[in-house]
Amino acid sequence: MSVPVPSSEFLGTGRRKEAVARVRIRRGAGKITINERPVADYCPQDIFAQQAFGPIRLVEMDGMLDVRVLVDGGGTMGQAGAIAHGIARALVAMRPEMRPALKREGMLTRDSRMKERKKSGQPGARKRFQFSKR
Repeated sequence: MSVPVPSSEFLGTGRRKEAVARVRIRRGAGKITINERPVADYCPQDIFAQQAFGPIRLVEMDGMLDVRVLVDGGGTMGQAGAIAHGIARALVAMRPEMRPALKREGMLTRDSRMKERKKSGQPGARKRFQFSKR
């Protein structure tokens, strides 16, 4: 759960698939870093930034918050979803009155869809070996 840190930083943990994002936000000039790198260096795709920083745009706080993210595991879009979830949780920790707007857009709900495990006796999660009648 999100816990405020004494130095006026607010924490949020987000998860999506195998990705885990630890987010710290504080009031500032809008500096955003992911794994100690600027967003443009970390992932040049625009869709990544749109998804990851959607909660900040939703509450109209673009350029008003410094965001530091440590993200690990998963792929590009899984990490973007984890960052969005973490930012939404940190925003609620910072200002609880933002909760209804973020909840309405589904940004506080953890997406529980995961990769299905491979079962024994077959080549994949759902695929079966070829059946031969004779």
